Amino acid sequence: MQETSTISAVFGRLSLDAVPIHVPILVGTFAGVAALGLIVVAALTYFRLWGYLWKEWFTSVDHKKIGIMYLVLGIIMLLRGFADAIMMRAQQAIAFNGSEGFLPPEHYDQLFTAHGAIMIFFVAIPLVVGIVNFVMPMQIGARDVAFPYLNNLSFWLTVAGAILVMMSLFIGEFARTGWLSYAPLAEKAFSPDSGVDYYLWSLEIAGIGTTLSGVNMIATIIKMRAPGMTLMKMPVFVWTALCSNILVVAIFPALTVAFFLLILDRYLGTAFFTNDNGGSPMLYWNMVWMWGHPEVYVLILPAFGIYSDITSTFTGKRLFGYASMVYATAVITVLSYIVWLHHFFTMGSGASVNAFFGIATMVIAIPTGAKVFNWLFTMYRGEIRFELPMMWVVAFMLTFVVGGMTGVLMAIPAADFVLHNSLFLVAHFHNVIIGGVVFGLFAGMTYWFPKPSASR
Repeated sequence: MQETSTISAVFGRLSLDAVPIHVPILVGTFAGVAALGLIVVAALTYFRLWGYLWKEWFTSVDHKKIGIMYLVLGIIMLLRGFADAIMMRAQQAIAFNGSEGFLPPEHYDQLFTAHGAIMIFFVAIPLVVGIVNFVMPMQIGARDVAFPYLNNLSFWLTVAGAILVMMSLFIGEFARTGWLSYAPLAEKAFSPDSGVDYYLWSLEIAGIGTTLSGVNMIATIIKMRAPGMTLMKMPVFVWTALCSNILVVAIFPALTVAFFLLILDRYLGTAFFTNDNGGSPMLYWNMVWMWGHPEVYVLILPAFGIYSDITSTFTGKRLFGYASMVYATAVITVLSYIVWLHHFFTMGSGASVNAFFGIATMVIAIPTGAKVFNWLFTMYRGEIRFELPMMWVVAFMLTFVVGGMTGVLMAIPAADFVLHNSLFLVAHFHNVIIGGVVFGLFAGMTYWFPKPSASR
């Protein structure tokens, strides 16, 4: 009995029963990952690279190297998140007409949750932060960011969160509660195992790192610009980085508090998000989506800045409407904070509340559309060179406009009652995030790729 209580005190709900040795696909995947990890460790040891990596990279405070490490982390996690997506789609393709497919239901739910959490927190955010880290100080003429050591700490906090997520399917399990771990399903009464704990701690740690990075980037842009570079002389990418990080500092504390209160519910028996004892699951939904929708603009705004730089470069023209681009970015930053409730029009909040958030959601399409027209006017009568970065821009405009228009449709509360939780919504989200954010990040990496090799 004493031994059991000691194990419980140290490992919480992570018992031997939580190790999924009864699921062949997990055991096989773990064996493959472990073998690959041993090969990498052996290679680094054989070529005596540990000292070099520790001195030159892992402990570096150079913003360029930290930016590159963020990009490497994002690409590694992209492979994991993409693998989850492939397995989910394969399961859906196989599991019909009485067939159960190759994934047990609880494993599929873990993949569903892990895919969303990984792609947003450990792919999109590290890639965005990495490009901002690398490019922004050079564009404003700064030698480094304002707080170099804090920059390194922010990166390793993100890595720590990613490691916890990667461990979860092999040592224990991941949450089965959706990519934002909805209450009350995430409460201890409905999810008594270790999965939600992995989710909460990994995202708490990574979220703190992202918040600290946001403070760092804002201080750098405000205080470390080259002499003579006023705000209205900053490159558009720097403007979008500034507005994106202002949103980071504004919204991530709400997510951190929501997760912390859920941790208290699970560990101390409080009732913030329960269906009884005075709790309210809708409080959790509001706090999470107060972060969740502005987070989309945290990701998309720097991508907009990348598109602006690339469009100007590969058309041989100055960017059309610089001032309107800046004002549109600022308006999007403000409006993005007052549209979160459109994610749950169906919760029964009433016609007046739904109308306000529906109108606000439609209004935010105006400055976004202004940006698209500015890029088109920049391209008009320009000598366009369709090199790879510019191809990403054209692919973005086609995909993102489709995703944006479907978003305007769902901004109508009456339509959302029909479309809520449908594949129409899934398509909208993926067209916007992939066509807007991922294409932009790939465009930025191909556009600025020569700089990392030249700077080392």
